[in-house]
Amino acid sequence: MTEKIQKLMRDVPSIRWTALVLLAFAMFCSYIFMDILSPVKDLLESTRGWDSTAFGTYAGSETFLNVFILFLIFAGIILDKMGVRFTAILSGLVMLLGAAINWYAVTESFMGSGLETWFNNNLNYIPGFDEIGVSPFYRGMPASAKLASVGFMVFGCGVEMAGITVSRGIVKWFRGKEMALAMGSEMALARLGVATCMIFSPVIARSFGSVDVSRSVAFGVILLMIALIMFIVYFFMDKKLDAQTGEAEEKDEPFKVRDIGKIMSSTGFWLVALLCVLYYSAIFPFQKYAVNMLQCNLTFTEVSADSFWGSNSVTYVQYAVMLVVAATAFMSNFTKKSKRVVLLVISIISLLVFCYMAYKRQSAESIFAVFPLLAVGITPILGKYVDRKGKAATMLMIGSILLIVCHLTFAFILPLFAGNGIGGIIVAFLTILILGSSFSLVPASLWPSVPKLVDSKVIGSAYALIFLIQNIGLWLFPLLIGKILKASNPDIVAALENKTMTPEVAAVSYNYTNPLLLLAVLGAAALILGFVLKFIDKKKGYGLELPNIKD
Repeated sequence: MTEKIQKLMRDVPSIRWTALVLLAFAMFCSYIFMDILSPVKDLLESTRGWDSTAFGTYAGSETFLNVFILFLIFAGIILDKMGVRFTAILSGLVMLLGAAINWYAVTESFMGSGLETWFNNNLNYIPGFDEIGVSPFYRGMPASAKLASVGFMVFGCGVEMAGITVSRGIVKWFRGKEMALAMGSEMALARLGVATCMIFSPVIARSFGSVDVSRSVAFGVILLMIALIMFIVYFFMDKKLDAQTGEAEEKDEPFKVRDIGKIMSSTGFWLVALLCVLYYSAIFPFQKYAVNMLQCNLTFTEVSADSFWGSNSVTYVQYAVMLVVAATAFMSNFTKKSKRVVLLVISIISLLVFCYMAYKRQSAESIFAVFPLLAVGITPILGKYVDRKGKAATMLMIGSILLIVCHLTFAFILPLFAGNGIGGIIVAFLTILILGSSFSLVPASLWPSVPKLVDSKVIGSAYALIFLIQNIGLWLFPLLIGKILKASNPDIVAALENKTMTPEVAAVSYNYTNPLLLLAVLGAAALILGFVLKFIDKKKGYGLELPNIKD
């Protein structure tokens, strides 16, 4: 009995995994909002006048304050000084505030308001930022896109703060245990938010017999309220853990500015940070444009609104099937061999059903929703492998190779199937599934490597610095893709100006080859850095190729 009382909460598997679920579900909600407007890019163009440049500027604005105001540095300091609990709730509140601003920007109420007039007449020139070409706004940018960008900037501060907080929280609860599995599982659940967003956002926007993108954003705002509740529940669990251990995270080892210098003097840290920015810049910006890319490359036939496949009911059925795929694939990693086979069979059959339903719906957003499903099943496998066998740097290299292959496939192979409804969709499904599996290699191998590179008392600041460097790419590349997309399609731009093409037709007619080549180059650069990281690890003995679990 005495042994049971003295046992720490984090030493009890069910309790530490409950803490993980709370953090992961909060990130699941934030991931939904992060891409809530991505699957309705075409509707933003036709109903709000956002061209590719406006959309790209909006998409890049999420990380603007983190990069240019260095907010993530302050977030890391707050995390190290105030602890996981305080920072988690603060991040939840900041996300919610930004989301509310974002929602108002795309409502009918904003259209024609005095605030819209103000945004039309202002923020067309930002001293300093315009001169160096990094302004978050530009002359002629729709007022709704400007205000939405402001909201997305605020949201971006909150979501990146939440990201480093969740990473620090997982380290706190899983150090010396199955840390890679925990981080991989957290990201697997969070990425289901991408699929949820892709499936529901367009349906919600088109509900009630009219098109209104603000309904989709309102859905995301509600989910962020739930995320805040998850953080509050976690607050009490974490507080009880500190009471058990006698730790006072807020007062232990106060942050010092010189600690940043210690972090940045590590070669391994810089390699991981640069690898991170290259890899994520080839994934997250792509997510913003992926649905529109599929709309422009695949041949869809219109589905009758009176049929089951054209109704909202199919959305809920498909989502239920998706949850079965995810749940059975994930659970198969934690069961005995006989049950594992049964769960995998159910998962594979359900995945095929999901893909068939997406095909019957003739919906690009429904097709891209398959993106995280393979990752959900294999991320725990990869996490367990890194925990027990190591090879984190090797896995990062494999992920980069898959990334390159997928973007080149989208650029050159998928367009060959134009006019072939079935063939193109099969290629799209296979490529998206492989890309999702590539993405799962990062949380399972990269994030658990950070504690091996820096002192434990500055892990929060280390994650913040990595996220800051990553955010430079997440700001720059959505903007670049939008500009490249516009520059690569001068005929469409001219046709819109001459009014010989409608915005609805233009929105699904772009050639995406050049933006996809840019993303493939990022993958190639990440692969080269992976080789360098493996060499440096072997030379300096960081232990990146060693297992996380110590016997």
